[in-house]
Amino acid sequence: MGTKGSANRQRIVQAADRLFYARGYNQTSFSDISDETGIPRGNFYYYFKTKDDILDAVVSSRLEFFKQILAECDQASDDPRVRLKLFIEAPLGQEEQVIKYGCPIGTLGSELVKDQDHEIAKEKLTVVFDLIKDWMIEQFNGMGLTNKAEDYAIDLLAKMQGFTIIASVYSDVKYLRRATRDTKDWIDQLPVN
Repeated sequence: MGTKGSANRQRIVQAADRLFYARGYNQTSFSDISDETGIPRGNFYYYFKTKDDILDAVVSSRLEFFKQILAECDQASDDPRVRLKLFIEAPLGQEEQVIKYGCPIGTLGSELVKDQDHEIAKEKLTVVFDLIKDWMIEQFNGMGLTNKAEDYAIDLLAKMQGFTIIASVYSDVKYLRRATRDTKDWIDQLPVN
C-alpha cells in the first residue's frame, strides 16, 4: 500500500475510532465514516472488507494508545505505586471526552459483549483490558503484593471503569476528580511488603 493508501487507511481508522466512541459501533455506518473522512464508501473495500475489519483496526489503535500511556507511566517513575497512581490520573487528561462518552475501551466492550451478531472474538474485546491488567499485576508484584496482585489489578480496573461510567452518566467532572483522588488514596493504603 502506497503513502496515499496508508494515509487513507489511517484516516478511516481515526474517523471510525472517533465515531465508535461518540456514537457506538452499532450506530456507526460505512456512510458515516465516509462522510467523516471524505473518502467514497466504495473505496473502503480497498482497505477494509467488512465493518468488523475496521473495528479490528480501531481496537489495535486503542491498544497502541494505552501501550503509550503505560510506557509513559513506566518512564515517569521507578516506583510501582507512583506508576499506578499516574495511570489512575489518565482519565483526567481526557476529561471532556470521558464526561461526554465514558471510557473508550469500556463503552466499546460493553456494547459489543451484548451484540451476538458481530464476528469479533472475545479475546479482541479483552485485549486492551488484558494489557492494562497485566501491567497492573506487574506493579502490584513490584510492591511486594504478589499473593493478591491479580485481585488488586481486577479491583483497580473495576474502580476506574466504575468512576468513569458514573462521571459520564452524571456529567460530573468534580466526581471524576474526587474518585481519582480516592482511588489513589486506596493505592496508598495498600500494605507494603
